[in-house]
Amino acid sequence: MDILQSINDFNEAKQVIPGGVNSPVRAFGSVGGTPRFIAKGKGAYIYDEDDNEYIDFVQSWGPLIFGHANEVIESALSLAIKDGLSFGAPTEKETTLVKQIIALSGSAEKMRLVNSGTEATMSALRLARAYSNKDDIIKFEGCYHGHSDSLLVSAGSGCATFGTPSSPGVPNDITKHTFVARYNDIESVRACFEQSKNVACVIIEALAGNMGFVPADKKFMQDLRALCDEYNALLIIDEVMSGFRAGLKGAIGLYDVQADLVTYGKVIGGGMPLAAFGGRADIMDMLSPVGGVYQAGTLSGNPIAVSAGLATLLQIKANPTLYEHLEVLAKRLIKGLKEAAQSYEIPLQVDCRGSMFGFFFNQKEVKNFDDAKCSDTAMFARFHQKMLDKGVYFACSQFETGFICSAMNEMIIDEVIMKAKAVFGEITHEIESRI
Repeated sequence: MDILQSINDFNEAKQVIPGGVNSPVRAFGSVGGTPRFIAKGKGAYIYDEDDNEYIDFVQSWGPLIFGHANEVIESALSLAIKDGLSFGAPTEKETTLVKQIIALSGSAEKMRLVNSGTEATMSALRLARAYSNKDDIIKFEGCYHGHSDSLLVSAGSGCATFGTPSSPGVPNDITKHTFVARYNDIESVRACFEQSKNVACVIIEALAGNMGFVPADKKFMQDLRALCDEYNALLIIDEVMSGFRAGLKGAIGLYDVQADLVTYGKVIGGGMPLAAFGGRADIMDMLSPVGGVYQAGTLSGNPIAVSAGLATLLQIKANPTLYEHLEVLAKRLIKGLKEAAQSYEIPLQVDCRGSMFGFFFNQKEVKNFDDAKCSDTAMFARFHQKMLDKGVYFACSQFETGFICSAMNEMIIDEVIMKAKAVFGEITHEIESRI
């Protein structure tokens, strides 16, 4: 496969952009090789600057549930652009979009629109701290909630511990208020509560998407809700990735656990920068200008992103079998990948919910980040590179989630499985030839 233009583009980008990319994982650091510079996309496919075609399971890291260049969304954007890009003033469309999110998800009474998932989670934490009049928070090792200081935290030496900064530039004085628990381990959460006595909230991805795809156990989520009630702390469920991806009501609908605050992003923007946070009215009304908690944004709720979001949600609303179709394809894919790996005695763990899926080159089921870190990342890198050469674009890290879009079908999925089986055969032959 000729990728000369991507190589040239990457070298040029590195001269003016740190690492040559504007988000770190795009640099292919964990899988090797050259990141593909994308020229265009259509439906299930993307095309790089060398005009190579790829079946795309990244879908812009989740937003594009209807695939690339969806005609309905493009039409809505074209109409909106003619009226202006941004006003810095309220519009009717903002209210319409928020009403749709609330009605479809059933997860909040009031919401506020922002521009990114990072903004949504950062704002939700500030609001939770103000409402509870407490300073500490609990997060989970392996869950990612954006790059705000209090959330760029990893676990220390123990399971229940003060968090330590996971990035230079994050002050210890901030992360000392963040406790890190083990995913799917309720006793580790209780230990954090007992150690702090000042916990404002717990924030969690009920479907973790940034340690690979790792769903929470249903009992764990129910116990977490009860524990938050016991210690008078708010529960924030981060649905930035899973909202309108795992199902119409997101992860909250799968677990039947109500959040005090919830965050959304990705799908609700239809590919444009848009996110939201919301929850109970008594909590949300603490926000300025009603209350004293300050949060603002020049481009929040801008008419272009809102139009894309509305077009996306209205398409979802009009297609009652959408999630059933997407999950059938996701299950077909992961079943095929597992069988292909098993035929060469390669251990592979797989799972999916709705249109979200993941796989680990791991001997045992992955329930938390410690399990995920035991995966064979070298094997993943080899698999990723070979699949890329065959025109299949998986997420460029073992620790990311994959996404199905509605433009895919069984024929596309079967083509991917066939290519995966060929790749597993190539890898097995290479390993055996070295022995």
